Amino acid sequence: MKRLIKFIGGVLVTAFIAVLAVYFFQERLIFLSETLPPDYEYTFDASFEEISIATEDGSQLNALHFTVEKPAGIVLYFHGNAGNLSKWGSIASQFTSLNYDVLMMDYRGYGKSTGARNEKQLYNDANLFYNKAKELFPESRIIVFGRSLGTTFATYVASQNKPRKLILESPFYSLESLAEDRYPFLPVKQLLKFRFNTASFIDGVSCGITIIHGTEDGVVPIDSANLLFKSIPEHQGIMVRIKNGKHNNLGKFQEYWLAIRKELAY
Repeated sequence: MKRLIKFIGGVLVTAFIAVLAVYFFQERLIFLSETLPPDYEYTFDASFEEISIATEDGSQLNALHFTVEKPAGIVLYFHGNAGNLSKWGSIASQFTSLNYDVLMMDYRGYGKSTGARNEKQLYNDANLFYNKAKELFPESRIIVFGRSLGTTFATYVASQNKPRKLILESPFYSLESLAEDRYPFLPVKQLLKFRFNTASFIDGVSCGITIIHGTEDGVVPIDSANLLFKSIPEHQGIMVRIKNGKHNNLGKFQEYWLAIRKELAY
């Protein structure tokens, strides 16, 4: 009996430590950010300019604007949860090659962007860059593109504005549902400081929505994307399932590029 009590006590202590770790360190688990020194110089083959936008709370948000000679429009790109613009910037070529400008920001704590993070502020930051895109192009020529974590910001921005199209690569229904599936033994709803409920913004999106997702995605299971797709009004959404595609290798599949070219075509 003493051994059983000791065992149960050990399990409870372990569970308590796990709960505390998730609560206090969740920001590090969600945002795999890498910072850059303020004087860092970006180098890319494509033409670009660096942009900095000041926020109301005194933070500075860093971004890159990739340009082409006679752009058909602009892609406002929200990247995933790891790295920074020094790495994500190379993705711009998949859009500039199709004659689109690209505007790509770093979130707070990523690259040269500064400021403390909270969910509402991250949405506001994303909208600041949509406004920047509107200074450059009419909304009828703005395509909002989100990848992984960035799909929540992309969907929010599209729900608050009227872009031409919304493209979501490897999206999730909500961070809460994703965490509940992965950690069913933890009280996720009570622990999470960031909800990132992508589905809650869908009703506010008036443009067409395209979801591209790999069937073998081990980071964001395709079931989460399927659930998100079901929340899109009929005839407004397209779902492109990349057979055998994973979270970070969709660019290796011809179906992915065919989908991108189709969605960016006028």
